[in-house]
Order: sequence, then C-alpha cells, then structure tokens
Amino acid sequence: MAKYSSEIVNRIAELIASDSYTIVEVCNIVGIGKSTFYEWIETKTDFSDTIKKAEKERMEFFTVEAKKSLLKKLQGYTVQETHTVYTNPNGNGDASTIKEKKVIDKHFQPDTAAIIFTLTNGDPANWKNRQNTDLTTDGKSIFSLEVRDEETKKAVEELRRKL
Repeated sequence: MAKYSSEIVNRIAELIASDSYTIVEVCNIVGIGKSTFYEWIETKTDFSDTIKKAEKERMEFFTVEAKKSLLKKLQGYTVQETHTVYTNPNGNGDASTIKEKKVIDKHFQPDTAAIIFTLTNGDPANWKNRQNTDLTTDGKSIFSLEVRDEETKKAVEELRRKL
C-alpha cells in the first residue's frame, strides 16, 4: 500500500480533476484503500484542500463541456460519416475486390427541448411557463389567470365579464 506523499496527493488530484473516476477507481489506480482516502480527507487538511480544488476544477471542466454541447444542440450541427463498401466485380470470391468510400454529411437539426430549456432558464422573465390560475369564492367568483398571448387575454376578459 502506498504511503502518504506529495506525489500521491498530486496523482490523486490529477485523476479527480481530469476524469470522472469514482473514489474507488482512483484509490485502485494509486494503490490505496478507500478507507485510507477518507482517513486522509479527515486528518490531513492539505489533502482535503487539494481534493476540493481538484473537484472544483473537474466541475468547471464539465460546465464548459456542457455549455459546448448545449450550443451544438441550440444551433444544430453536421457530422461526416464515412462508409466503406467492398465489392467483387467477378463474383468468384477471389481477391479482386474494389473498395469504395462514401462520405455522407449527416445534419442534426437544433433541439427544441434545448432551446426551451435555455430560454426558460436564461431569460425567465420573458420565457417562463405562465400557467398560473387562482380561483377563490366568497360569494363572488374571483378568477385570476396569467397569460401571455393576446388571443388568450381576450378570451379571459370575456369570461370575466360573464362571471
């Protein structure tokens, strides 16, 4: 089993920051037990601080990657697929095969769910789901409905007049 050293601390921090390894996987890679890892977290403040910093770096990396992925989903994207086809013009099974490569551009349209997610979370004042309905009665019907489009507003006003 490995002993505590700055080299092992740096190796553990590097593994945590650079990938999505579990603690058990990190411990197996560096040759320590899971209990040793948690003991070091509790008893060695420099180790604990280094691990927290590595976890923060990993989360920052994940956030950047998530933003890149979301941008691709919002804009749509194109990938090239290469298909290789082998044919035998003689049909006799000999080695005289012809290799043909086809390159196909495959386009992915913008993702509606990603667009809705971005708008409702990025600009909630203008894009939040407005489906609030309040109804109370105490001799009178009071009807409150928050709506966005003009046609629905007209229908609500007509309903209020009838009540």
